[in-house]
Amino acid sequence: MKLSEQLKNNPAGNFFLLAGPCVIEGEDMALRIAERIVKITERLKIPYVFKGSYRKANRSRLDSFTGIGDEKALRVLRKVHDTFGIPTVTDIHAADEAQMAAEYVDILQIPAFLCRQTDLLVAAAQTGRTVNIKKGQFLSPQAMHFAAEKVVGAGDTDVMLTERGTTFGYQDLVVDYRGIPEMQAYGYPVILDATHSLQQPNQAAGVTGGMPQLIETIARAGIAVGADGLFIETHEDPSVAKSDGANMLRLDLLEGLLERLVRIRRAITEA
Repeated sequence: MKLSEQLKNNPAGNFFLLAGPCVIEGEDMALRIAERIVKITERLKIPYVFKGSYRKANRSRLDSFTGIGDEKALRVLRKVHDTFGIPTVTDIHAADEAQMAAEYVDILQIPAFLCRQTDLLVAAAQTGRTVNIKKGQFLSPQAMHFAAEKVVGAGDTDVMLTERGTTFGYQDLVVDYRGIPEMQAYGYPVILDATHSLQQPNQAAGVTGGMPQLIETIARAGIAVGADGLFIETHEDPSVAKSDGANMLRLDLLEGLLERLVRIRRAITEA
């Protein structure tokens, strides 16, 4: 069975979770975060995928942190997989990164602003890994059918789609929850990114802002309308995170949030 199907059709009938830090900042930090989330998700019977970008190519300023080194960060992702026996996911930004990253992780993620890049999608498909395509902030849900078909047409049917908000003016995003069932109609699991949907890009300081106090609001609504999975970036202390700290969830808040979301999931599936 494809990994995307395993995550969606889990025995507990739960949503699945992609969660972790925005970027790999070091091995110890990644292992601590993974260990904490594994304990929570095992108790709540939530299928879990550890997320961490091995490199951040999409930064506002030249002096922004981009990573600890590609191979070093990818080895950290492999160690998380081997230590806890869980799948891992990371972003890729160019076609020549696909095969390299695929040797270390289970899922290749296509950043939203690159979701129309044919060479990137085809290269990801050719690795045979699961491909998670984030919906561009500038695209309709219907347009994501074509992005998915590029991957399928290149020979890989293990595809997931992620809603991460739509551009609303220059410095804000809004989630149109109609897009979740609209993208599910194409037959792929659909994930709601509850943290990037709250970004406030294009700030004058050159550092992306966010509204983390609304993460639970976004996540609750996503589960209520039937999202198959959730994507949540989390950090032990977002105030010192090297990337996207302004819209990450503090790690110690994750357990309570997931408990409440599981109750919502149970309510809508048992109704």
